[in-house]
Amino acid sequence: MAASKALATEAITAYRSLLKATRKSFAGDTVMLEGSAAEVRKKFEENRHVTDEPEIRKLLDEAREASDFIRNMIVQAKLNERGGYEVKASKDHAGATLEVPSEELLKKPA
Repeated sequence: MAASKALATEAITAYRSLLKATRKSFAGDTVMLEGSAAEVRKKFEENRHVTDEPEIRKLLDEAREASDFIRNMIVQAKLNERGGYEVKASKDHAGATLEVPSEELLKKPA
């Protein structure tokens, strides 16, 4: 019983961490904020039925990795007044490699 309560607490913490990471990375982008929150909820709901402790731990590890990736590897580019895109990386992105999307990808409608 204590193990299941601890796992439930870990799941809630992982869920909140993912949402916090998306709010930070997608600040000011309503479409991405709403979409990412819906996707996080969907993934947690899909796995609500899992009762096998090793599988739960694996899912929690994946959630932590996703949170870390979103927080540290995703940076949004913003269109500037010159018609180009600017990226303002924070200290969380130190050491990360910037991968610039192609013009074709940027021109696709959302």
